[in-house]
Amino acid sequence: MFTFTGKDALVPLLLDGTRSTCSLDGRRSGNHCPARGRRCFSGRYKRRERVFATVDATRERALPLTNSSVKSGRLEAVAALRKLLETPRLHLMPCCFDALSAKMIHSTGFSLTFMTGFGVAASFGLPDTGLLSFGEIRDRAARIMEALPANYPVIGDGDTGYGNPVNVKRTVKGFAQAGLAGILIEDQINPKRCGHTQGKAVVDRADAVQRWRAAIDARNEFEDLVIIARTDAIATHGFDEALWRMQKALELGADVLFLEAPRSVAEMERFTRTFPGVPMLANMLENGVTPILPAKELEAMGYRIAAYPLTLLAASMKAMQTALVALQSGEPEQVAPHLMDFKHVRDIVGFPRYDEEAERYRSD
Repeated sequence: MFTFTGKDALVPLLLDGTRSTCSLDGRRSGNHCPARGRRCFSGRYKRRERVFATVDATRERALPLTNSSVKSGRLEAVAALRKLLETPRLHLMPCCFDALSAKMIHSTGFSLTFMTGFGVAASFGLPDTGLLSFGEIRDRAARIMEALPANYPVIGDGDTGYGNPVNVKRTVKGFAQAGLAGILIEDQINPKRCGHTQGKAVVDRADAVQRWRAAIDARNEFEDLVIIARTDAIATHGFDEALWRMQKALELGADVLFLEAPRSVAEMERFTRTFPGVPMLANMLENGVTPILPAKELEAMGYRIAAYPLTLLAASMKAMQTALVALQSGEPEQVAPHLMDFKHVRDIVGFPRYDEEAERYRSD
């Protein structure tokens, strides 16, 4: 809680310390920006990039933030994610499925990650067909965040929101409470399935709109969170319908647009041309429906994030399979080439840090 006395007051500011004439409470009408008098992508986006600071109400001077005024590292992660989305270049986003994969992504130097629903389901030994509950996904998100710095941006796969619009709001709030900086909400029916498999179906326009509206309302009513709106309508209703849904999500206030499973470079280019300057996500699922393109080509198209949802999962599954086949030989020399050095394993899972912390409490 923020408490101030006298002339100090809690007011919303933009990151640069200036005031915005746009509606700061998030209850906006489409993308109309009063300051510019027209639809404005930059105005729409920047006005939500705000932090709370103490301001001297008499002199209109922003005072420095202190540690006591920061609610949690999660809000720093949200701010960091929004800053990444502002940057007009592509950010590579390998996806995690448990705490170990998340730690390895972070330690390798990637600026963000995404908790993939496919990967989490696979870690349960299940297909990505909507079999996991909200509680199971939220708990996995919390375990992942326990293994990472609180200010590291992690986006969670919220699937369909796990029910009606009220459920969607609870899902968004639950992901925020778990420490995530963003959430994806899609328009498939529930139960859903992987976007690059057969048998997909999407809800009608009205239900899709209400689902995204509920997620955006939750962001505005509870705590800031980056909202990624995903549509799978290409496979069921065609490209024009998918674009209509993306446009509607943008008007509602979605932060990032995700057109799932475009089938050609031409479709990817048409999508990015339709929404110039808007943060968009490209889903680079190896051996899926969408062409896998080099990062420079995706950046030239206008994408801000390239997600790699199964790269680590597929690589680890192949590595385990190879090691198991070698182990069947019973010959240690056949297994050894497939193993990470034990010291490296200990370093990654955190033995050195544990020992250093334990040393502080040793009795003399």
